[in-house]
Amino acid sequence: MDRLVLTLNGAPIAVSHLLLAAAALALGLLVFMAASASRAAHQRRLEAASAAERQREMERVMAILARQNAELSGRVRSVAETLGSRQSDLARFVAERLDAVGARVGAGVEASGKTAGEQLAKLNERLAVIDAAQARLTGLTQEVVGLKDILANKQARGAFGQGRLETIVKDALPQSAYAFQHTLSNRMRPDCVIRLPGDSRLMVIDAKFPLEAFTALKAAADAEARKYAAARVRADVGKHIKDIAERYFLPDETQDIALLFVPAESLYADINEHFDDIVQKAHRNRIIIVSPSLLMMAVQVMQAIVRDERVREQTHIIQAEVRRLVDDVAKLRARATKLGAHFQNAQEDVAGLLAAADRIAKCGERIDQMDFAEAADITGVEKLKAAE
Repeated sequence: MDRLVLTLNGAPIAVSHLLLAAAALALGLLVFMAASASRAAHQRRLEAASAAERQREMERVMAILARQNAELSGRVRSVAETLGSRQSDLARFVAERLDAVGARVGAGVEASGKTAGEQLAKLNERLAVIDAAQARLTGLTQEVVGLKDILANKQARGAFGQGRLETIVKDALPQSAYAFQHTLSNRMRPDCVIRLPGDSRLMVIDAKFPLEAFTALKAAADAEARKYAAARVRADVGKHIKDIAERYFLPDETQDIALLFVPAESLYADINEHFDDIVQKAHRNRIIIVSPSLLMMAVQVMQAIVRDERVREQTHIIQAEVRRLVDDVAKLRARATKLGAHFQNAQEDVAGLLAAADRIAKCGERIDQMDFAEAADITGVEKLKAAE
């Protein structure tokens, strides 16, 4: 069985030795093949683990991107809704305020235009009255010729003086500013009283003027007759001045001065030329003697006072409306400032969102540019080397 086959370097080699060597060689080959198979299986397991790791990392990155994208979409949608609601609120608020301001300004302008139109119409009426008065003054010299016959009768003279007084006052003043034959608290009835704005006291005008002494003075033929007539003029006019001072000066009811109306310019000229003492006495008793032209000027001054008072009343109304308008504009400006601050905050939020979106986009670009396969191969080789 153990037959000698050959001799190697003096050592006999039998068949059993060859069989043992073949078996050892076969066993070595099997061990080598098993090691190679184990190494290949280990390599495949490493590659599978690396692929699974890459898959999990990709899924994690995609989940992060999806979550950030959802958050960004929610913020953008919230900002869009907030901006839309604020824009609609702003548009509605501005429209309401503009409508209110426009209505107030329109009403104020309309009222001012109406008042100005009324004032211009009244001014035109007054100018027409002044033109008519000037025309009447032009014909006054012709009327003086017939004045003597009219003034000869006391009743006719009184009616004439009262008529001229009423004409002058009615042409210049509104009806609420005067009254004829008004009864005072002492039961006296002056020919006319005028109410001045801002003062409850009445301005008294008397139109009853003594004429007989002036007629006698005009008719006097010698110096003695003229002296007697002049003395009579002083006595009659002085008594009339005294009567006015005693009857028509009432505390807290009438003004401190009164007007004595002389219905003829010629009589007024004679008094101022020849009877200065009468004029001085009247001034001392706070009585002013006026002719038709002077009464017209005085009434026009009173008319200007009444008109100025009405203008001041309208001015106060306009000022009050302007103050309200200024207050509304100040409130509108404050609210617009607050709204501007809200818009600024919204712009800052949008700027933050845009910056975050830019960062996310850059991160996505970097991830997209990465080579995950190469990195996985390098990681697997390193792990394999570590395992060996």
